[in-house]
Amino acid sequence: MGVTGCGKTTAGAALAQRLRVPFADADDFHPEANVHKMAAGIPLDDDDRSPWLFRLATWLRDHEQTGAVIGCSALKVKYRDILRSGAPELTFLHLHGDREVVSSRVAGRPGHFMPASLVDSQYATLEPLQDDEAGVAIDFALPVDVIVEDYVRAFPAQAVPGDPAVHAAP
Repeated sequence: MGVTGCGKTTAGAALAQRLRVPFADADDFHPEANVHKMAAGIPLDDDDRSPWLFRLATWLRDHEQTGAVIGCSALKVKYRDILRSGAPELTFLHLHGDREVVSSRVAGRPGHFMPASLVDSQYATLEPLQDDEAGVAIDFALPVDVIVEDYVRAFPAQAVPGDPAVHAAP
């Protein structure tokens, strides 16, 4: 989870590969109207996000037996609650970091519908993980392999048996 440009797709795909589970990019689940709205520089509101989040919750429920990773902004607690409605044991990896780095990344991202002009609205909407939410916050500036290692150490029960990170010292 995290704002646009924080590395959700890159870290999520790497984590899914490490855990040997399916990966999905939540951007692929947006209805066309949401994509057009964001491409026009208009932030999504809760009404725009709700059906999208329920589609994601259904995808997570469909993969509950095998486990799965989904790269999703999940910016508000209530959005994460919707995701948990499909996967009650869901854990979150909050990729957080410097707004200027994100703005630079988004501005340099070719062919993506999310413009850099929406970075500020994403940070304004973001509600960090709460104490009662299962998850870990990790700096997105770290190398992807370090992000994955840190997550696996935080949630060893999700690791593939024999994963060395589970037994490594923190």
